[in-house]
Amino acid sequence: MGFLTILKIAYSALTRNKMRSALTMLGIVIGVGSIIAMTGVGAGAQQEIDNQTAAFGTNMVTIRAGGRTEGGIRLVKTNNLTPEDGEMILRECDLITAQTPAIRLVTSVVSAERSWGSQIFGVNTSFTRIRNWGFQSGTMFTDQDYRSGNKVCVLGTTVAANLFGQNDPTGEIIRIQNVPFRVVGVLEPKGQLAGGQDQDDLIIIPFTTFLKRLTGKSELDYLYVSVRTSQDMNAAIEQVRNTLRSSHRIPAWGDDDFSIRTQDQVNEVAKSISKTVSVLMIIVASISLVVGGIGIMNIMLVSVTERTREIGIRMAIGATEQDILMQFLVEAIVLSLMGGVIGLIIGILTAQAVETFTQWSVSITGMSIIVSMSFSASVGIFFGFYPAKKAASLNPIEALRFE
Repeated sequence: MGFLTILKIAYSALTRNKMRSALTMLGIVIGVGSIIAMTGVGAGAQQEIDNQTAAFGTNMVTIRAGGRTEGGIRLVKTNNLTPEDGEMILRECDLITAQTPAIRLVTSVVSAERSWGSQIFGVNTSFTRIRNWGFQSGTMFTDQDYRSGNKVCVLGTTVAANLFGQNDPTGEIIRIQNVPFRVVGVLEPKGQLAGGQDQDDLIIIPFTTFLKRLTGKSELDYLYVSVRTSQDMNAAIEQVRNTLRSSHRIPAWGDDDFSIRTQDQVNEVAKSISKTVSVLMIIVASISLVVGGIGIMNIMLVSVTERTREIGIRMAIGATEQDILMQFLVEAIVLSLMGGVIGLIIGILTAQAVETFTQWSVSITGMSIIVSMSFSASVGIFFGFYPAKKAASLNPIEALRFE
Protein backbone atom coordinates (compact mmCIF):
# COMPACT_ATOMS: atom_id res chain seq x y z
CA MET A 1 0.00 0.00 0.00
CA GLY A 2 1.13 3.55 -0.71
CA PHE A 3 1.64 6.03 2.09
CA LEU A 4 -1.38 8.14 1.07
CA THR A 5 -3.58 5.04 1.19
CA ILE A 6 -2.27 4.19 4.66
CA LEU A 7 -2.89 7.78 5.75
CA LYS A 8 -6.49 7.68 4.49
CA ILE A 9 -7.15 4.39 6.28
CA ALA A 10 -5.63 5.82 9.50
CA TYR A 11 -7.80 8.94 9.24
CA SER A 12 -10.91 6.83 8.64
CA ALA A 13 -10.13 4.61 11.65
CA LEU A 14 -9.56 7.59 13.97
CA THR A 15 -12.68 9.51 12.91
CA ARG A 16 -14.81 6.39 13.32
CA ASN A 17 -14.78 7.03 17.08
CA LYS A 18 -14.17 10.75 17.48
CA MET A 19 -14.73 10.97 21.23
CA ARG A 20 -12.27 8.17 22.00
CA SER A 21 -9.66 9.76 19.72
CA ALA A 22 -10.16 13.16 21.38
CA LEU A 23 -9.77 11.73 24.87
CA THR A 24 -6.68 9.81 23.76
CA MET A 25 -5.07 13.02 22.52
CA LEU A 26 -5.82 14.89 25.76
CA GLY A 27 -2.56 13.99 27.50
CA ILE A 28 -0.55 15.09 24.45
CA VAL A 29 -2.53 18.35 24.24
CA ILE A 30 -1.88 19.17 27.89
CA GLY A 31 1.79 18.19 27.71
CA VAL A 32 2.65 20.15 24.55
CA GLY A 33 0.56 23.14 25.64
CA SER A 34 2.30 23.24 29.02
CA ILE A 35 5.77 22.96 27.48
CA ILE A 36 5.09 25.79 25.00
CA ALA A 37 3.63 28.05 27.69
CA MET A 38 6.38 27.31 30.21
CA THR A 39 9.25 27.75 27.76
CA GLY A 40 7.66 30.99 26.53
CA VAL A 41 7.36 32.42 30.03
CA GLY A 42 10.86 31.17 30.94
CA ALA A 43 12.48 32.66 27.82
CA GLY A 44 10.64 35.91 28.45
CA ALA A 45 11.93 35.99 32.02
CA GLN A 46 15.49 35.47 30.79
CA GLN A 47 15.08 38.32 28.28
CA GLU A 48 13.59 40.57 30.94
CA ILE A 49 16.57 39.94 33.20
CA ASP A 50 18.95 40.81 30.34
CA ASN A 51 17.00 44.02 29.73
CA GLN A 52 17.21 44.90 33.41
CA THR A 53 20.96 44.33 33.36
CA ALA A 54 21.32 46.82 30.51
CA ALA A 55 18.96 49.28 32.19
CA PHE A 56 20.72 49.02 35.54
CA GLY A 57 24.13 49.65 34.03
CA THR A 58 26.21 46.79 32.68
CA ASN A 59 29.48 48.27 33.97
CA MET A 60 28.19 49.14 37.44
CA VAL A 61 29.64 47.66 40.62
CA THR A 62 27.86 47.91 43.97
CA ILE A 63 29.87 47.94 47.20
CA ARG A 64 28.09 47.30 50.47
CA ALA A 65 29.24 47.25 54.05
CA GLY A 66 29.56 43.71 55.40
CA GLY A 67 30.37 41.81 58.58
CA ARG A 68 33.83 40.53 59.46
CA THR A 69 34.90 37.10 60.63
CA GLU A 70 37.35 36.79 63.49
CA GLY A 71 38.31 33.55 65.18
CA GLY A 72 35.75 31.67 63.11
CA ILE A 73 32.93 33.86 64.42
CA ARG A 74 30.89 36.04 62.06
CA LEU A 75 30.64 39.49 63.62
CA VAL A 76 27.60 41.72 63.22
CA LYS A 77 27.38 43.93 60.18
CA THR A 78 28.86 47.40 60.60
CA ASN A 79 28.40 50.35 58.26
CA ASN A 80 32.03 51.20 57.67
CA LEU A 81 31.91 52.67 54.16
CA THR A 82 32.51 56.41 53.91
CA PRO A 83 32.49 58.99 51.11
CA GLU A 84 36.28 59.08 51.43
CA ASP A 85 36.37 55.42 50.37
CA GLY A 86 34.65 56.32 47.13
CA GLU A 87 37.03 59.22 46.47
CA MET A 88 40.01 56.98 47.15
CA ILE A 89 38.71 54.31 44.77
CA LEU A 90 38.28 56.87 41.99
CA ARG A 91 41.72 58.28 42.66
CA GLU A 92 43.70 55.05 42.93
CA CYS A 93 41.84 52.62 40.62
CA ASP A 94 42.54 53.50 37.01
CA LEU A 95 39.80 51.15 35.74
CA ILE A 96 37.10 53.08 37.63
CA THR A 97 35.61 56.02 35.72
CA ALA A 98 33.02 57.33 38.20
CA GLN A 99 31.79 56.78 41.74
CA THR A 100 28.97 57.95 43.95
CA PRO A 101 28.21 57.45 47.61
CA ALA A 102 24.63 56.39 48.26
CA ILE A 103 22.65 56.77 51.45
CA ARG A 104 18.99 55.75 51.67
CA LEU A 105 15.94 56.76 53.65
CA VAL A 106 12.30 55.63 53.34
CA THR A 107 9.85 58.36 54.25
CA SER A 108 6.73 60.25 53.18
CA VAL A 109 6.90 62.94 50.52
CA VAL A 110 4.31 65.71 50.16
CA SER A 111 3.37 67.94 47.23
CA ALA A 112 0.84 70.77 47.31
CA GLU A 113 -2.11 68.35 47.07
CA ARG A 114 -0.86 64.77 47.54
CA SER A 115 1.48 62.60 49.58
CA TRP A 116 3.43 59.46 48.75
CA GLY A 117 5.80 57.13 50.58
CA SER A 118 9.06 56.59 48.72
CA GLN A 119 12.78 55.98 49.15
CA ILE A 120 15.16 58.91 49.12
CA PHE A 121 18.72 58.45 47.89
CA GLY A 122 21.53 60.87 48.61
CA VAL A 123 24.03 60.65 45.74
CA ASN A 124 26.36 62.80 43.65
CA THR A 125 26.02 63.95 40.05
CA SER A 126 27.59 60.74 38.67
CA PHE A 127 24.64 58.60 39.79
CA THR A 128 22.64 58.78 36.54
CA ARG A 129 25.73 58.12 34.43
CA ILE A 130 26.69 55.08 36.50
CA ARG A 131 23.12 53.77 36.40
CA ASN A 132 22.77 54.54 32.69
CA TRP A 133 19.65 56.56 33.48
CA GLY A 134 18.25 59.24 31.18
CA PHE A 135 15.74 62.00 31.82
CA GLN A 136 12.09 62.30 30.86
CA SER A 137 12.15 66.01 31.62
CA GLY A 138 14.49 68.50 33.26
CA THR A 139 18.07 67.67 34.21
CA MET A 140 20.25 66.29 36.97
CA PHE A 141 21.18 68.60 39.82
CA THR A 142 24.51 70.33 39.24
CA ASP A 143 27.94 70.07 40.85
CA GLN A 144 27.25 73.48 42.39
CA ASP A 145 24.05 72.10 43.95
CA TYR A 146 26.12 69.23 45.34
CA ARG A 147 28.87 71.43 46.77
CA SER A 148 26.43 73.92 48.28
CA GLY A 149 23.98 71.33 49.62
CA ASN A 150 21.07 72.93 47.76
CA LYS A 151 17.55 71.64 48.35
CA VAL A 152 16.90 70.21 44.89
CA CYS A 153 15.71 66.77 43.83
CA VAL A 154 15.05 64.48 40.86
CA LEU A 155 11.96 62.27 40.84
CA GLY A 156 11.37 58.78 39.50
CA THR A 157 8.31 58.49 37.28
CA THR A 158 6.28 56.58 39.89
CA VAL A 159 6.77 59.34 42.44
CA ALA A 160 6.07 62.04 39.84
CA ALA A 161 2.82 60.35 38.77
CA ASN A 162 1.58 59.89 42.34
CA LEU A 163 2.40 63.44 43.42
CA PHE A 164 1.58 65.40 40.25
CA GLY A 165 -0.47 63.10 38.00
CA GLN A 166 0.12 63.82 34.32
CA ASN A 167 1.62 67.26 34.94
CA ASP A 168 5.35 67.92 34.54
CA PRO A 169 6.64 68.48 38.10
CA THR A 170 9.84 70.25 37.00
CA GLY A 171 10.11 73.48 38.98
CA GLU A 172 7.50 72.41 41.56
CA ILE A 173 8.14 72.15 45.30
CA ILE A 174 7.82 68.97 47.38
CA ARG A 175 8.48 68.43 51.08
CA ILE A 176 10.64 65.65 52.48
CA GLN A 177 10.45 65.47 56.27
CA ASN A 178 8.98 68.98 56.15
CA VAL A 179 12.01 70.28 54.22
CA PRO A 180 11.09 71.97 50.90
CA PHE A 181 12.87 70.67 47.77
CA ARG A 182 12.62 72.05 44.24
CA VAL A 183 12.15 69.43 41.51
CA VAL A 184 14.75 69.88 38.76
CA GLY A 185 14.09 66.77 36.71
CA VAL A 186 12.20 63.50 36.19
CA LEU A 187 14.04 60.27 35.33
CA GLU A 188 13.10 58.02 32.44
CA PRO A 189 11.02 54.98 33.48
CA LYS A 190 12.91 51.73 34.02
CA GLY A 191 10.13 49.45 35.28
CA GLN A 192 10.24 46.66 37.82
CA LEU A 193 13.09 44.38 38.75
CA ALA A 194 12.69 40.59 38.58
CA GLY A 195 11.80 40.56 42.28
CA GLY A 196 8.97 43.06 41.75
CA GLN A 197 10.78 46.14 43.11
CA ASP A 198 9.76 49.34 41.30
CA GLN A 199 12.95 51.08 40.15
CA ASP A 200 11.01 54.28 39.43
CA ASP A 201 9.75 54.70 43.00
CA LEU A 202 12.63 56.86 44.22
CA ILE A 203 13.83 60.42 44.70
CA ILE A 204 17.48 61.41 44.39
CA ILE A 205 18.95 64.46 46.10
CA PRO A 206 22.53 65.70 46.59
CA PHE A 207 24.41 63.59 49.12
CA THR A 208 25.55 66.73 50.93
CA THR A 209 21.96 67.94 51.25
CA PHE A 210 20.90 64.54 52.57
CA LEU A 211 23.49 64.76 55.36
CA LYS A 212 22.72 68.38 56.18
CA ARG A 213 18.92 68.34 56.01
CA LEU A 214 17.65 64.80 56.52
CA THR A 215 20.15 62.86 58.64
CA GLY A 216 23.41 63.36 60.40
CA LYS A 217 24.91 59.94 59.77
CA SER A 218 27.95 59.73 57.52
CA GLU A 219 28.12 55.95 57.01
CA LEU A 220 27.01 54.84 53.57
CA ASP A 221 24.52 52.19 52.55
CA TYR A 222 26.28 51.70 49.21
CA LEU A 223 29.07 52.85 46.99
CA TYR A 224 28.31 52.68 43.27
CA VAL A 225 31.24 52.71 40.88
CA SER A 226 31.45 52.48 37.09
CA VAL A 227 34.06 50.32 35.37
CA ARG A 228 35.73 51.53 32.18
CA THR A 229 34.58 48.52 30.10
CA SER A 230 32.82 45.26 30.87
CA GLN A 231 36.00 43.41 29.86
CA ASP A 232 37.82 45.15 32.72
CA MET A 233 35.25 44.08 35.32
CA ASN A 234 37.25 41.38 37.12
CA ALA A 235 40.44 43.44 37.19
CA ALA A 236 38.51 46.50 38.40
CA ILE A 237 36.88 44.53 41.22
CA GLU A 238 40.32 43.35 42.34
CA GLN A 239 41.60 46.95 42.33
CA VAL A 240 38.62 48.09 44.39
CA ARG A 241 39.02 45.22 46.85
CA ASN A 242 42.73 45.92 47.39
CA THR A 243 42.09 49.65 47.82
CA LEU A 244 39.35 49.16 50.41
CA ARG A 245 41.30 46.52 52.33
CA SER A 246 44.21 48.93 52.52
CA SER A 247 41.96 51.82 53.54
CA HIS A 248 40.24 49.74 56.24
CA ARG A 249 43.57 48.31 57.46
CA ILE A 250 42.47 44.70 57.05
CA PRO A 251 45.35 42.23 57.58
CA ALA A 252 46.23 39.70 54.89
CA TRP A 253 44.50 36.88 56.82
CA GLY A 254 41.37 38.93 57.59
CA ASP A 255 38.06 38.77 55.73
CA ASP A 256 36.68 41.71 53.79
CA ASP A 257 34.41 43.97 55.84
CA PHE A 258 32.51 44.84 52.66
CA SER A 259 30.96 43.00 49.74
CA ILE A 260 31.27 43.71 46.04
CA ARG A 261 28.58 42.75 43.56
CA THR A 262 28.07 43.36 39.90
CA GLN A 263 24.64 43.50 38.28
CA ASP A 264 25.63 40.51 36.16
CA GLN A 265 26.21 38.48 39.33
CA VAL A 266 22.82 39.46 40.74
CA ASN A 267 21.07 38.65 37.49
CA GLU A 268 22.92 35.34 37.07
CA VAL A 269 21.35 34.23 40.35
CA ALA A 270 17.93 35.35 39.09
CA LYS A 271 18.54 33.57 35.78
CA SER A 272 19.60 30.40 37.57
CA ILE A 273 16.45 30.41 39.69
CA SER A 274 14.28 31.16 36.65
CA LYS A 275 15.94 28.40 34.65
CA THR A 276 15.56 25.87 37.47
CA VAL A 277 11.86 26.66 37.86
CA SER A 278 11.35 26.46 34.08
CA VAL A 279 13.11 23.07 33.89
CA LEU A 280 11.00 21.69 36.75
CA MET A 281 7.83 22.90 35.05
CA ILE A 282 8.89 21.37 31.74
CA ILE A 283 9.61 18.06 33.49
CA VAL A 284 6.11 18.11 34.98
CA ALA A 285 4.68 18.94 31.53
CA SER A 286 6.71 16.12 30.00
CA ILE A 287 5.07 13.68 32.40
CA SER A 288 1.76 14.63 30.78
CA LEU A 289 3.26 13.70 27.42
CA VAL A 290 4.35 10.32 28.74
CA VAL A 291 0.90 9.74 30.24
CA GLY A 292 -0.59 10.74 26.90
CA GLY A 293 1.71 8.29 25.15
CA ILE A 294 0.60 5.50 27.47
CA GLY A 295 -2.99 6.42 26.67
CA ILE A 296 -2.23 6.16 22.95
CA MET A 297 -0.66 2.73 23.44
CA ASN A 298 -3.64 1.46 25.43
CA ILE A 299 -6.18 2.69 22.89
CA MET A 300 -4.16 1.28 20.01
CA LEU A 301 -4.03 -2.11 21.75
CA VAL A 302 -7.81 -1.98 22.15
CA SER A 303 -8.09 -1.00 18.49
CA VAL A 304 -5.93 -3.98 17.44
CA THR A 305 -8.22 -6.32 19.39
CA GLU A 306 -11.38 -4.77 17.93
CA ARG A 307 -10.04 -4.89 14.37
CA THR A 308 -8.43 -8.34 14.46
CA ARG A 309 -10.83 -9.72 11.85
CA GLU A 310 -10.24 -6.65 9.64
CA ILE A 311 -6.48 -7.24 9.87
CA GLY A 312 -6.99 -10.88 8.88
CA ILE A 313 -9.03 -9.87 5.81
CA ARG A 314 -6.37 -7.37 4.70
CA MET A 315 -3.64 -9.92 5.06
CA ALA A 316 -5.76 -12.45 3.12
CA ILE A 317 -6.09 -10.09 0.15
CA GLY A 318 -2.39 -9.28 0.01
CA ALA A 319 -1.43 -6.79 2.74
CA THR A 320 2.04 -7.51 4.14
CA GLU A 321 3.19 -7.36 7.75
CA GLN A 322 4.98 -4.12 6.84
CA ASP A 323 1.68 -2.63 5.57
CA ILE A 324 -0.15 -3.52 8.80
CA LEU A 325 2.74 -2.23 10.93
CA MET A 326 2.78 1.08 9.04
CA GLN A 327 -1.01 1.42 9.21
CA PHE A 328 -1.20 1.22 13.01
CA LEU A 329 2.02 3.18 13.52
CA VAL A 330 0.73 6.01 11.33
CA GLU A 331 -2.53 6.05 13.32
CA ALA A 332 -0.55 6.49 16.55
CA ILE A 333 1.63 9.22 15.03
CA VAL A 334 -1.39 11.07 13.61
CA LEU A 335 -3.07 10.96 17.03
CA SER A 336 0.07 12.30 18.66
CA LEU A 337 0.68 15.03 16.07
CA MET A 338 -2.94 16.19 16.11
CA GLY A 339 -2.72 16.46 19.88
CA GLY A 340 0.60 18.30 19.48
CA VAL A 341 -0.89 20.86 17.07
CA ILE A 342 -3.86 21.52 19.35
CA GLY A 343 -1.50 21.72 22.35
CA LEU A 344 0.72 24.15 20.44
CA ILE A 345 -2.20 26.48 19.76
CA ILE A 346 -3.40 26.27 23.36
CA GLY A 347 0.16 26.86 24.66
CA ILE A 348 0.62 29.98 22.52
CA LEU A 349 -2.79 31.36 23.57
CA THR A 350 -1.99 30.61 27.23
CA ALA A 351 1.38 32.38 26.99
CA GLN A 352 -0.25 35.41 25.38
CA ALA A 353 -2.89 35.45 28.12
CA VAL A 354 -0.17 35.36 30.78
CA GLU A 355 1.59 38.27 29.06
CA THR A 356 -1.64 40.28 28.83
CA PHE A 357 -2.91 39.77 32.36
CA THR A 358 0.36 39.76 34.31
CA GLN A 359 2.47 42.10 32.14
CA TRP A 360 5.24 39.46 32.16
CA SER A 361 7.41 39.26 29.11
CA VAL A 362 6.80 36.08 27.06
CA SER A 363 9.00 34.84 24.23
CA ILE A 364 8.00 31.76 22.19
CA THR A 365 10.85 30.70 19.93
CA GLY A 366 10.78 28.59 16.81
CA MET A 367 13.12 26.12 18.49
CA SER A 368 10.68 25.49 21.35
CA ILE A 369 7.93 24.78 18.79
CA ILE A 370 10.15 22.40 16.82
CA VAL A 371 11.28 20.57 19.97
CA SER A 372 7.72 20.23 21.28
CA MET A 373 6.35 18.89 18.00
CA SER A 374 9.32 16.53 17.59
CA PHE A 375 8.76 15.24 21.10
CA SER A 376 5.07 14.78 20.29
CA ALA A 377 5.86 12.76 17.16
CA SER A 378 8.43 10.71 19.09
CA VAL A 379 5.81 9.83 21.70
CA GLY A 380 3.53 8.54 18.94
CA ILE A 381 6.30 6.43 17.42
CA PHE A 382 7.55 5.07 20.74
CA PHE A 383 4.19 4.18 22.27
CA GLY A 384 2.56 3.20 18.98
CA PHE A 385 5.23 0.75 17.89
CA TYR A 386 4.26 -2.11 20.24
CA PRO A 387 0.54 -2.17 19.26
CA ALA A 388 1.54 -1.85 15.58
CA LYS A 389 4.03 -4.71 15.94
CA LYS A 390 1.40 -6.82 17.67
CA ALA A 391 -1.07 -6.19 14.83
CA ALA A 392 1.52 -7.06 12.18
CA SER A 393 2.42 -10.30 13.98
CA LEU A 394 -1.13 -11.71 13.91
CA ASN A 395 -1.65 -15.02 12.12
CA PRO A 396 -4.02 -14.33 9.19
CA ILE A 397 -6.00 -17.55 9.63
CA GLU A 398 -6.47 -17.03 13.39
CA ALA A 399 -7.33 -13.37 12.76
CA LEU A 400 -10.07 -14.40 10.28
CA ARG A 401 -11.54 -16.81 12.86
CA PHE A 402 -11.58 -14.10 15.57
CA GLU A 403 -15.05 -13.16 16.80
